[in-house]
Amino acid sequence: MDFSRDFIALACRKGVLRFGAFVTKAGRNSPYFFNAGLFDDGESFRELCGYYARTIRASGVACDMLFGPAYKGIPLVAGTAIRLAEDGVNLPFAFNRKEAKDHGEGGTLIGAPLSGRVLILDDVISAGTSVRESVEIIRAAGATPAGVVIALDRMERGKGTLSAVQEVAETFGMPVIAVATLEDLISFLADSPELAANLDAVKAYRETYGIASTR
Repeated sequence: MDFSRDFIALACRKGVLRFGAFVTKAGRNSPYFFNAGLFDDGESFRELCGYYARTIRASGVACDMLFGPAYKGIPLVAGTAIRLAEDGVNLPFAFNRKEAKDHGEGGTLIGAPLSGRVLILDDVISAGTSVRESVEIIRAAGATPAGVVIALDRMERGKGTLSAVQEVAETFGMPVIAVATLEDLISFLADSPELAANLDAVKAYRETYGIASTR
């Protein structure tokens, strides 16, 4: 997808995607770091949600509504719903709060009632915990999880031979769609003179920790 490269370019410009020496939660030395929380102004966040909207439309995954897990999924699901509506696709959306409310309307869900095929929006999948919680919430409401959309698939093995993304797809029997993947990042670096110096380190990391190609 051409817009995957545009998304990576935006992430680099905004400092969301940085290169150097970083230690991941799993204790691995990574040559790059991705922090979607740094899409922290109106313009860049609008662009981010536009890429989510385009990814959803390009995927062809059938869905009736969107769900954003607290906390990172909350602005994502609202912003993406707006961008989809601008393209003539009007979908209801909902999100959860971490703590149940004991006054007013109560409960942990805000937004449209969960029903039909529900697409989950998150930033990345590391341990898959928020996806698991989202699936439980959706199923408890009698609705069907339709898939997950994330910003970047690191295509990195978890404890076994599968990546966290593959584990989620296999466990819940639903697609995980990424705006961009590690393969997109590698091809972007190869074509970018100012960033090409990072290419060998990222490729070496992929050789060490990566999964087989998903395409």
